[in-house]
Order: sequence, then structure tokens, then C-alpha cells
Amino acid sequence: GRLTDGQGRTVDFTNTVLIMTSNLPGDPLTLFKPEFVNRIDEIVRFRALTEGDLAHIVGIQLAGLRARLAERRIGLDITPAAEQLLAKEGFDPAFGARPLKRVIQRQIGDELAVLLLEGKVTDGQTVTVDAVDGEISIAA
Repeated sequence: GRLTDGQGRTVDFTNTVLIMTSNLPGDPLTLFKPEFVNRIDEIVRFRALTEGDLAHIVGIQLAGLRARLAERRIGLDITPAAEQLLAKEGFDPAFGARPLKRVIQRQIGDELAVLLLEGKVTDGQTVTVDAVDGEISIAA
């Protein structure tokens, strides 16, 4: 079909697939008008993230950081306690795991940048990230 906006611009949606996402919980019929739901061909529901999912996502995000550090031949060891703390702090029920990348950047990436600038971490070293008293700790 076609869609016209408030300014009179028309868009042709022939052979188009629209994907709409939402974090809304519950049944779509209770949240949307039946007229709208009837126009949707299929509704795919996703399950909530589990702790295992979060651990896997932490691993993916840390792989990117490890790759950047490998350019300077800097190794990165992360304890399971640190991974758990990052997963806990990087998860928000409303946003899922989206905040995780920022948490890793702020708590590990930014701190490593400071240590590099201060000369406390040099090329060829390995740094260890651990969780101590509920805080991320980085040791060279």
C-alpha cells in the first residue's frame, strides 16, 4: 500500500517488510487497538535475557576490547567475578543489555586509557580485571 504523511508526502510500501520492535510486556491485544493488531501479519515474542545470555554478551563485548588492546600487544585477563559484576551492572530490565557496552567502556576502557597515559601499563603487558568489594579493579 501507500502511506501519506501530514505534509502530503507519499511513500510506496509495495514489496516492503516492516519490522517493529517494542519492550512492552504483556499481550498486544491489551496494549493496542484490535484494528492495529489485525493489520500485523505476525508477532514474534522474545524471551527475557538469562544470566547465561548476559555472560555471553559480556564475552562478546570484551572480545572487542581485547582486539583493540591486542593492537598494542596488551593482554586482558578478566576474572569470573568481574564478568559477573559487569553483567549485573550492564543489565537494565527496561533496556536489556544495551547499557553493557557503556559500562565496559566506562569501568574498563576509560580506566585502561588513564593507566596507559600515566605509563603504568605499557605495550606487551597483561592487565587483570577483578571485582573487589563490588567494584571493578584493574591491576597491571
